[in-house]
Amino acid sequence: MMAGRCPLHCHDHGCVSRREFLVGSTAFLAGSSLLAGCSSTKRERAGAESIRQCGPAARYRPTLWAAFVRRKENYGMLWPGAVYDGEKAHGMYAAKMAQTASQLGAQFNLRTKPLYSLAEGQAWIAQAEAAGVNGLVLVMLDRQQHAWPTAQKVAQSKIPSIVYSPLGSSFTTNTVDLAATPGCVVYSTDDYSQAAYGMKMLCAAAKMRRTCCVVIKGDKRYDATLADTGITLRHLPASSFIEECRRTPDSEDIVTMADEYMRRARKRIDATQQDVINGLKSYYVAGRILEREGGDAITMDCLGALGKIDVSLPCIAWSRMNDDGIPAACEADTGAVASLVMTHYLFDRPGFQQDPVADTADDTIIGAHCSCPTRLSGYSEPPEPFDIKHHHGNRDAVPRTVWRKGQRVTSIDLLPGNGQSPSTVLVSAGTVVENKEVPPSGGCVVSVKVKFDGGQEVLSFPGFHQIFFYGDYKEQVRDFCQLCGFTAQVV
Repeated sequence: MMAGRCPLHCHDHGCVSRREFLVGSTAFLAGSSLLAGCSSTKRERAGAESIRQCGPAARYRPTLWAAFVRRKENYGMLWPGAVYDGEKAHGMYAAKMAQTASQLGAQFNLRTKPLYSLAEGQAWIAQAEAAGVNGLVLVMLDRQQHAWPTAQKVAQSKIPSIVYSPLGSSFTTNTVDLAATPGCVVYSTDDYSQAAYGMKMLCAAAKMRRTCCVVIKGDKRYDATLADTGITLRHLPASSFIEECRRTPDSEDIVTMADEYMRRARKRIDATQQDVINGLKSYYVAGRILEREGGDAITMDCLGALGKIDVSLPCIAWSRMNDDGIPAACEADTGAVASLVMTHYLFDRPGFQQDPVADTADDTIIGAHCSCPTRLSGYSEPPEPFDIKHHHGNRDAVPRTVWRKGQRVTSIDLLPGNGQSPSTVLVSAGTVVENKEVPPSGGCVVSVKVKFDGGQEVLSFPGFHQIFFYGDYKEQVRDFCQLCGFTAQVV
């Protein structure tokens, strides 16, 4: 895969090229939310305990197997040549992979000796398949003989895989046949951080397939699977949420959190303290449901269930959960759930689910919704400024997060497959140009205007409820789609 650079070549505008992102990947892996769960240390925010993911993904430790491949004899004249110290490279990459696996919280099995023949490679793959491991990492220390045939076997296996080829171990003639193989991503570079990101993708894919999302909708309880993502959708009747909300008192924790939100807000417009308290009740109700049901994520038919009754819409609660690393989607949109899950596991930050609105005056897309997280730069980073306002329905309390102008952003929208075809992920990157004021404009109170790079006609911009998030990660998302067998469609 080729590494591209942001055309602005700067950090001041939030631009992050693939290489710049990957160079820092080993640093942010240590702070990854991949292992956050009910048993993890609670973070204190806004005067009360944060709720956590409580499902199978939160408890799961992915298993990665790795091996090197090379000739047993000296390199000699053939690439990588006698100039290459294969033993030193073996030791260096072994140590780096072990460190990365530890930072990811993965169980890591590195084959002691390199694969010295195709037969050894095939036996190693068969053992990994029998053991049900989550990912394979093959490090190329050779270009000759069985090296790339072994890589072909790894790519054709049933296990998602990363093939890492340091410079000197491949020509493009070696990589061309693997470049677009579903289930396998090849990184050809001396920059180890690409391999580190590859390992993170393997862990993220394993976590995604074990994620349980609570879906609050309708009047029946049942489980289903979201297409080829592997995400379990645990449906609960909407009445169970409503009844629990009505039983929940204005506790000291809820009032303290509400007061802290009001203190931190730049300004408060119309929404009262009681509006904020009512909205934050859903945060605690959702936490109890996640714990009881073993959920890693949540979504709700909020407008359908609550739009005509006196129970507050959970906009501010969903904003808070996304800030705390719990994917929380509006309107029971399961594709949005999957997109938030990807953003969470891959990039350690929340996303903003929104309704796309075309502005033909400057060919921009306005992402409009009433539930936006504030920690857009990452869970452990300072939040963006926000106001507290009424929902566009002129009721309840919602945070109006102010997006950083000039910030590079990515948009993704997973469209679930139908059994005959894989899921498709619409992906694009652009730059924040404005935060629209609502009113005087109509629509949702968070309305962030983005100029996307692709030149797509804005009136027919594809998808709905796309997830916007900070950073230019279009290429990283494409790699993850290839690893998972999804179709990536660049918009």
